[in-house]
Amino acid sequence: MKRILLFVGTNLAIMLVLGIVTTLTGANRYFTGAGLDLGKLLVFALIIGFGGAFISLWMSKFIAKWSTGARVIESPGNSTELWLMETVRRFADKAGLPMPEVAIYEGEPNAFATGASRNNSLVAVSTGLLQSMTREEAEAVLAHEVAHIANGDMVTLTLIQGVVNTFVIFISRVVGYFIDRVVLKNREGTGVGYMVTVVICDIVFGILASIIVMYFSRQREFRADAGAAQLMGSPQPMMAALRRLGGVEAGELPKSVATAGISGRPGWMALFSSHPPLEERIAVLAQLSTTPPH
Repeated sequence: MKRILLFVGTNLAIMLVLGIVTTLTGANRYFTGAGLDLGKLLVFALIIGFGGAFISLWMSKFIAKWSTGARVIESPGNSTELWLMETVRRFADKAGLPMPEVAIYEGEPNAFATGASRNNSLVAVSTGLLQSMTREEAEAVLAHEVAHIANGDMVTLTLIQGVVNTFVIFISRVVGYFIDRVVLKNREGTGVGYMVTVVICDIVFGILASIIVMYFSRQREFRADAGAAQLMGSPQPMMAALRRLGGVEAGELPKSVATAGISGRPGWMALFSSHPPLEERIAVLAQLSTTPPH
């Protein structure tokens, strides 16, 4: 329930801020006496599309900590926490990164990396993962998350989300205007036809856009797996970790950090999954282990 309330509150806050910005700049005034001003509509779509994506990115660490109940390790209190800190530090040094924050949260096996930049990042791991994996397998998962940070995946996906958001907002309103003025013959302001069409198009185009974003997310997962193999010196530990995950139920992650977790979903729903099926990831890693070095 806390996670749902958090997301609702965050979305309302973002909409409030962006609404104030577009009102002050006049970017929401894309209807003129002559009709639809495509230039102003594009500015409006860019502000809402990229603004929402980057505000979510900026808040990602806060959302992740609050929604999972993750506790950042300030000073290691036991051998496990010390091992976590040392392992993440070792991989961060090897990847040329500043030390990320390291956190633990209660839950089923999973882990994630998030943060607004390479210099402001978080690696969090669940107690379930630490209890169900060997140290080498857990190291591979941590290497995978550090690779996400090194590859700048959060920023990359934010940019992609901003682009598709912009297109959804822009095209939905153009279609709404066409239906309202051309099909329904409304000549005064915007009618019910415009409002209904925009809502429907936002939903439909938003679903299609999510498929595009999830496709790119899955490609970044393969790259993070390869990064983990490089940091570990072999793909075998990551393959073992993925096989272990195939035998346990990966913990659910909040939507804001799900794209940097370690789960996978087979079947047609894979189109809407941020991760490829575990079997596919293992197969790709197996090819790395049989490919001779150049």
